[in-house]
Amino acid sequence: MRLISIHTYPVKGCHRLDHDGAFVQPWGLAGDRRWMVVDADGVGVTQRDTTRLVGLRASVRPGGLVLRADGRPDLDVPEPTGGDPVRVRTFRSRTTSVPALPAGPAADAWLGALLDRPVRLVWLAHPTRHLAAADREYDTGDQVSFADAYPLLLTSTSSLDALNGWLADAGEDPVPMTRFRPNLVVDGAPAWAEDGWAGRSLRVGDVRLRAAGPCDRCVVTTTDQETGVRAKEPLRTLGRHRNIQQKLLFGLNVVPVDSGPVRIGDPIVIEP
Repeated sequence: MRLISIHTYPVKGCHRLDHDGAFVQPWGLAGDRRWMVVDADGVGVTQRDTTRLVGLRASVRPGGLVLRADGRPDLDVPEPTGGDPVRVRTFRSRTTSVPALPAGPAADAWLGALLDRPVRLVWLAHPTRHLAAADREYDTGDQVSFADAYPLLLTSTSSLDALNGWLADAGEDPVPMTRFRPNLVVDGAPAWAEDGWAGRSLRVGDVRLRAAGPCDRCVVTTTDQETGVRAKEPLRTLGRHRNIQQKLLFGLNVVPVDSGPVRIGDPIVIEP
């Protein structure tokens, strides 16, 4: 098996960035989901709420972020260095909140115009737990970005091929891997082999990770990541073929054990 693509999402829910290499930190890939758009209640705004986020193309620079979108001027946003933190939650249903620093009124106004709703942009200066340990079979520890639950998401090309085969049988168009918003994409494993990796260690190059278990998918997978158009697939087909204990599974949640660089082409080894 080999690593064939690497992706980050600087602002939770934004368009992906593609990389030849990235640095694995305890809370995920460097630059991945350290920023989040929140509503007036401090709850994260994601593609579950608005597909307009696919048009947000954010890029990380040293000490800050650049926000880009078609038809709007670029906005440079420095990492906040002072001010009072605010308590934010990644989902409305969660009781656990974490402190984050507001990016300021210029970023809030820019994103409010893009999303057509009042919002704030916040930065996670110190990645920390935002989901109770008891909610996860394989815990992430106390460091995670604004990712839904786990620092990293890994997907397999063979599993996507199998899913697209089911879609073809149903007369539906295939979907690209971008629908699943992975961080790491691997090639060379049998379809759905990742289901059996839960609790095991895997190495990507010289970096050791721990497989935390399959990922339960949501409505975001039905959103075209280039246009924002939402349909019914692939969630409907996952419901027919990958409904396991009332969870629609695709991909593998992963927790870093080591820090270090990974690059496209790195071999991947599943350890006993």
